[in-house]
Amino acid sequence: MSSLIIGADSSTSDHGFTGLTGFAADVLTQLGDIGVGVLVFLEVLIPPIPSEVILPFAGYLSQSGDLTLGWLIFWSTLASWIGALLLYWLGAAIGVERAVRLLSATKLVSHADLDRGVDWFRRSGAWTVLVGRMVPGVRSLISIPAGATRMNLIRFSVYTIVGSGLWNALLIGFGALLGTQHEQLEHLLGYLDYAVYSALAIALAVLILRRVREARGSGAQSVHTRGAADRRVED
Repeated sequence: MSSLIIGADSSTSDHGFTGLTGFAADVLTQLGDIGVGVLVFLEVLIPPIPSEVILPFAGYLSQSGDLTLGWLIFWSTLASWIGALLLYWLGAAIGVERAVRLLSATKLVSHADLDRGVDWFRRSGAWTVLVGRMVPGVRSLISIPAGATRMNLIRFSVYTIVGSGLWNALLIGFGALLGTQHEQLEHLLGYLDYAVYSALAIALAVLILRRVREARGSGAQSVHTRGAADRRVED
């Protein structure tokens, strides 16, 4: 991964993109069509890499002749399915609660998103796997409760592939339609980059604030406990 980032200068300058979009350009330029699969799979492990940025950009590159539209949809959907299977098996192996605690501890996944995906699945059932593939924030995480409840693997795979395929085709097709409008796409992806970075900054600030409040709360509780113990001793 580091070699891809280090080697970003040439492809970034060729396409005129920087930031997250520039990184995607490097991966796609060096790996070709299969690179979109790598990026989509990384979204499962590192959610701040959003397909809403990656896939339209890949579609744009397909119009310049660098990539093939059909293969982009194939590789991105295959990667979505493989990533979903990993989380399915995680949920099946250790259960929802432990999986949520494990993923929350990485700080790369929002505990609120995890809870939202689990609650949605419990309320609406297996169809959330199909619909959830098109919902940012719970797209991959919906696989955890599906695995924990031992949802039929074939049914899970069909729903995941259909939902992911439709969503990926939509985003890639959108980018392809803008393939002749370089400046408009560059501005749009630039705004999406800023949105991603802003979301990360807000998430980090919320995490720090939560930790500070927890530390203060535990400190106050400790003082209260010691005070109560001292009063009992005096009595």
